[in-house]
Amino acid sequence: MRILLVEDDKILADALGRALVQSAYAVDVVGDGEQADNALALEIYDLAILDIGLPGLSGLDVLRRLRARKSRVAVLMLTAFDTLADRVHGLDLGADDYLAKPFDLPELEARVRALLRRGSTNTTPFLVHGRLRLDTVGRRLYCDETPVELSAREFAVLELLLMREGRVVSKEHMVNHLYGWGDEVGANAIEVYVHSIRKKLEPMGCDIRTVRGMGYLMERVGGPG
Repeated sequence: MRILLVEDDKILADALGRALVQSAYAVDVVGDGEQADNALALEIYDLAILDIGLPGLSGLDVLRRLRARKSRVAVLMLTAFDTLADRVHGLDLGADDYLAKPFDLPELEARVRALLRRGSTNTTPFLVHGRLRLDTVGRRLYCDETPVELSAREFAVLELLLMREGRVVSKEHMVNHLYGWGDEVGANAIEVYVHSIRKKLEPMGCDIRTVRGMGYLMERVGGPG
């Protein structure tokens, strides 16, 4: 899942960005309305977290332009001005949710999960593959109801492969899914994550195929081996 975080308070943006990355989201961070508008016009996001009080274009201006382009990306508005009129105006412009500052991080994370769940085309938050059940909302993996420990990056790789079960996923696609702008990506980073996932999941009957020159494939259960 890819999130655009738009916040001009660098300390807050850094803290929120780190928390979201630790929850296995790819996060791009910008600090003003113009950058946000450009990013939303050029990139594909699952969610935008948008502060209202931005330099240049306001968050409401960015939201207005976003909806004028017929984009359906979910938007969580952040504001220091928690008045009824502000909330109504933002919701009327197309915001999906509102959160007033100051807020507790667990509340933000819960709202993010709810918006991503609402925007998912899946009717269930679970991706099931044989004995494995991946909870896309709780960010946990289970094998026969027993938790399986994965790092945040490993979880994100497995989530992407299961979302595209039966289709080859390129390394480039994985990098875009896992990393935000400016993140340093090692030349063999994806190979390392896939190798680690294989070691953990192969005893459970889960195999990730390498398709040379193309990427990785999670076979459908019952499909060709």
